[in-house]
This record gives sequence, C-alpha cells and structure tokens, in this order.
Amino acid sequence: MTSRRRRRTRTRISLTSVLVVLALAIGGYTLDATGVLGPDADAAAGPTAVATATIGTESDAPEPSRASSPTGPTDPTVSTSTDADAADARALLATLPVKGKAAGTGYDRTGEFGSAWIDVDHNGCDTRNDVLARDLSGIVRQGPCKVMTGTLVSPYTGATIDFVRGNTTSTLVQIDHVVALENAWRTGAQQLSQSEREALANDPSNLFAVDGRSNSQKRSGDAATWLPANKAFRCTYIEHQVSVKAEYRLWVVPAERDAMERVLGAC
Repeated sequence: MTSRRRRRTRTRISLTSVLVVLALAIGGYTLDATGVLGPDADAAAGPTAVATATIGTESDAPEPSRASSPTGPTDPTVSTSTDADAADARALLATLPVKGKAAGTGYDRTGEFGSAWIDVDHNGCDTRNDVLARDLSGIVRQGPCKVMTGTLVSPYTGATIDFVRGNTTSTLVQIDHVVALENAWRTGAQQLSQSEREALANDPSNLFAVDGRSNSQKRSGDAATWLPANKAFRCTYIEHQVSVKAEYRLWVVPAERDAMERVLGAC
C-alpha cells in the first residue's frame, strides 16, 4: 500500500471515530434531558448530602413523651371543642365536689409540687422543653431536648410569638398550668401525695405554652376570676380544667363552678 493510500485510510478511520463519539454524546444528552437517565444516587447520598450539627430541627427529636404525644400545634383561633366534648365536661363538672377554698398559708411551689421543671416521664427531657416542642412549630433544638427557637400562636390570645431562648427573651413564652398550682393546693391538692402533686404539676393535659403576659395576668386565678381573651379557646380551656380537677380529686368553689357552667353552656 502506498503512503498516500495509507494516509487516506487513517483519515477515514479518524473521521468515523469522531462521528461515533459525537453520536454517543448526542444520544446521552437526549436521554438525560428527557429524564430517562436519573441522577447518581450514590453521589446524592454522599458526604455533601448529610450535615451534622449541635443544633437540629424537630426531625432530630427523641421519641414522643407524654407532653409531646398530643396532636401538636393547631390554630387556637378556631375552636377544636365539639358538642360531645362540652357535654362530657358538663357531666364531669357535675360530679366535682363544691366547697370553699382551703387556707393557702405556707404554700410553697417547689416544696409542694417539686422544682420546675423535672423529667417525670423519664424521656430525658424536662417538662418545659417537652411542652415547647409540642406546642411550637418550626422548632430548632440544641441537642436532643433544649428548644432554642420556634413559633407559638398563643392559645390565650391568638397572637403569634417568635420564641428565642435567652435571658431576656425566654419569658415571652411561658408554660401555664391550666389549673394553677396554688389553686390546686387550696382545692384539694393538700391531700395528695408528693408524687401525685409532682405529676399534676407536670401533666401535659394541665399545661399550655402561652404568651407571658397572659400567664402573668392569670396568676393563680380560677375560671371565676380569669378566662383567656381568645373566646374561641375558652371551651377547650374549661374542658381541660374540669378534666384535671376530676383526675386529681380536686374540688371547685361555687363561683368557679358557675363560671365553668356558663362557658360550657355556650360551647
């Protein structure tokens, strides 16, 4: 074969190779563009897809505790109480003893109900953080328990509060005892054991995360002296009070019972 013919043969082979490579490239692009070829699953699951940090979102939460097991944050401006709930509460209220308040002399929150807050359900998190995790949305935690930030729609006012943990900001969101502990002390809790009183103080059905101003206004008031400004939540509020008083064998005073009956009668 002459040198000229050899050069022509090499040229045709090179041209053919280029055309084959070009055809393969165009075909691969078309398949990827139409979704036939997916992304690299191993690459997506590689080190760049997973980040570890001290602060995590609510997906980092431990298993739900008693306080975190209810349905979680809802819109408190819309009543979730049903006719059946109100009827049950009215029937339960009728079974509660009606007496005057016992003397509150010597009442001590820590001494009678334990320190605030303890881990009564032994899930590794104290009750305050359990309730914050239950009632706030969009929470960010430090470690498995401590709620650092989140958003609360206060059931007592309907106002939205951005919670940020800190010395000057944490008090904007407080944990209210639906049946105030001093009220409980003066309506039967003196007859409970220490462990029963600690259970009452940390019972999730007796606790709501609320705006600090409402909690300060309420203090240890009962239904006769204080009700949430958010009228849509009053039925739920009284239903919880009645349930807690029945659960822990507490009584109601006459004015308190009358106020409860008025609220439940309008539910």
